[in-house]
Amino acid sequence: MEDKRRRVQEILEILKRTHPKPEVMLNFTTPFELLVATILAAQSTDVKVNEVTARLFKKYRSPEDFANADPKELETDIHETGFFRQKAKSIIEASKEIVSRYGGKVPDTIEELTKLPGVGRKTANVILARAYGKPAIIVDTHVLRVSARLGLVDPILAEKKEADKVEMALREIVPEEDWVAFSDAIVALGRTICTARSPKHSICPILHLCPTGQAEIKAKKDCK
Repeated sequence: MEDKRRRVQEILEILKRTHPKPEVMLNFTTPFELLVATILAAQSTDVKVNEVTARLFKKYRSPEDFANADPKELETDIHETGFFRQKAKSIIEASKEIVSRYGGKVPDTIEELTKLPGVGRKTANVILARAYGKPAIIVDTHVLRVSARLGLVDPILAEKKEADKVEMALREIVPEEDWVAFSDAIVALGRTICTARSPKHSICPILHLCPTGQAEIKAKKDCK
């Protein structure tokens, strides 16, 4: 555990220099807009979601508007993001909860957020980190893949996409004040260098801290 904590610190120090300004990809102006956008982003791309929400947030301007939306009409409005029936249902039901239980304000705790329909820990952590500036580890596909390759979490958990368990494992070794920075840095690395296919070992700034990368390079050398 202590070895992992030390490596996390070194990884963070390097990635903060090499990826100093990670981009927030989803466009939003309020916590509620971010909630809707994050629900839409499941199995879709941020670019496509931003195209849809640019129109959507002009038509539906408040949680009340979404709570009172016609399901079929909302399905049509978000059709391009995929899985539109379930997403429309989640958005409408979550909006009703936010209006009736929280006075139209998106809650700011993990416990309350995950009680909302269609909101799991990943979505809740996005809201906490991006909308409220609270400590949160956001486990997406990049964090699953890269944290496993770095030997920080059990690869089997990542392979099975056990995001909640990976989050808990990372919370044990990443200082709370660095949770958001760690998530951002790992996502940036996963998008640019530590890609799912053909990771770019030759330009990876933390290759010396990556057992998977070191093993792959050694295997290639041994085959020559």
